Amino acid sequence: MPKAPPRFPGPLTARAAVLAILLSDSDQTGAEPLQGHLTLPVIIRALKCKYHWPIEVSSFPANAADGRSTWAMVYGLTPEVIADALEAGGREWLERRAAAKAAELRVSVQTPST
Repeated sequence: MPKAPPRFPGPLTARAAVLAILLSDSDQTGAEPLQGHLTLPVIIRALKCKYHWPIEVSSFPANAADGRSTWAMVYGLTPEVIADALEAGGREWLERRAAAKAAELRVSVQTPST
């Protein structure tokens, strides 16, 4: 049975935020923080299992700020997967996502807080 092709999540979800970074050359450390109770590994798992993205995961030992040893995780897509995804509607998806984020920002600025 052939593998299902990757799908794009809704444009304003945490999954979309993570996928947009993986598809772009953006620095992951400069990404906006994820809100809510989901962690990055949970989002990556959803992108891999539910949306069929072949995200590669690697880890390496690192030091925590308090001096303890820990593991750092690195997530990525191969250049071939990125190129294929952009050709298969990814560029348009990224544009729709940017437009949706801009519209959401305009609405939040225009709506007064009570």
